[in-house]
Amino acid sequence: MSYFSKYVILIILVKVLFVILAVSHLYLQFRHKSDSETDKKIVYWKERVEFVFITLMSLLLIYLFNPRSTIDAKLDFETKLLLYLFGFILLITAKWGLFFKESKVFIKIQKVV
Repeated sequence: MSYFSKYVILIILVKVLFVILAVSHLYLQFRHKSDSETDKKIVYWKERVEFVFITLMSLLLIYLFNPRSTIDAKLDFETKLLLYLFGFILLITAKWGLFFKESKVFIKIQKVV
């Protein structure tokens, strides 16, 4: 197994861990236990795992699309799936509230509407 394949598997495992932590957090919120110590620990680790995932995916993008590299991009199914999911994760986790609150265009639209 190549280093690249091992790296992709590592990214997938980190993503699975993130999903498990996110589902656990949602479950505790549903059960109205979001103030518990367990939930605080889950949120703490969920944020760290998300940061690790974003870092690993960024390094993968740098490796795949390095303009000085003579190696063709290895876009197999797993890599394409990871890049696809990475795009959604970035869109979902973006701080949209900051954008909408501070944008002058949206303030003007809100005044008109």
